[in-house]
Amino acid sequence: MIEYILYAILVILVIYFLSGIRTIRPNSRGVVETLGKFSGIREPGLNYVLPIFQRLILINVTEQMTHIEPQEIITKDNLNANVDLVVYFKIDKDKANLYNVMYEVKDVYSQLDTLARTTARNVIGTMLFKEVNSERKILNDKLQSILSIETKDWGVRVLKVELKEIIPPADVQATMNNVIKAQNTKDAALDLATANETQADGKRRAAIKEADGEKQAQILRAEGDKLARILTAEGQAKAFDLINKSFVDNAITLKRLEVTQASLENNTKIVLTKDGINPQLILGEIPIKAKASK
Repeated sequence: MIEYILYAILVILVIYFLSGIRTIRPNSRGVVETLGKFSGIREPGLNYVLPIFQRLILINVTEQMTHIEPQEIITKDNLNANVDLVVYFKIDKDKANLYNVMYEVKDVYSQLDTLARTTARNVIGTMLFKEVNSERKILNDKLQSILSIETKDWGVRVLKVELKEIIPPADVQATMNNVIKAQNTKDAALDLATANETQADGKRRAAIKEADGEKQAQILRAEGDKLARILTAEGQAKAFDLINKSFVDNAITLKRLEVTQASLENNTKIVLTKDGINPQLILGEIPIKAKASK
């Protein structure tokens, strides 16, 4: 009987020991409470807590997003706009911030949601609808700055706030659509006018270039004709000079031949120079044989 009791006690102790084994993933940290009192932080990996006496609470330390449900906000120009926000935040891993998340705020998720809604309502209420719609980055940065200050004691770090959508009343939306449509039509007309002007300017430039080209061609043709006439006249003059020179040379040659013939008939020696006919008697007469008398 005692053996069964000891065996049962042993089994209970083993079960009790095994039930205290806990594993923590890298995306979480563990807060340990001993008999309802904070007693430490547990890191990722295999951990052990005393069953019944200790409690392990896991806290997500990755970047998280809370979606702020759309709400109607009255802008400075009295327009009822539906605004949709998202807030990105993260719980820091150090002991102090994990303690604040657990014990300085009741429910960090619901309270952050409520704080973001009221902050957005207060900030957007001081802005014109046009400013909210066109200056979203400024609005996002302002909301992030305010939320970061308000949650600094919660152990939460607000990373960014994004204005997903802002919807004006139906009549305002229709007016905005008409304005945008008119602006697009105006821009299209301006683009068309610019294109036509560019095309006309291109045609004008082409005509000017074509006229300049024709003018240059006419100038070149005229210069070519002039040069051709000059070359023709020079060629004719040179040809006349050649003909004249040839005629003179032939005349001189003929004269020389006549002089030579005369000198031979007179039995006289002469010298012909290149400058013309200059007969000279050379050392007297050449003896001429007289005909024998019968």
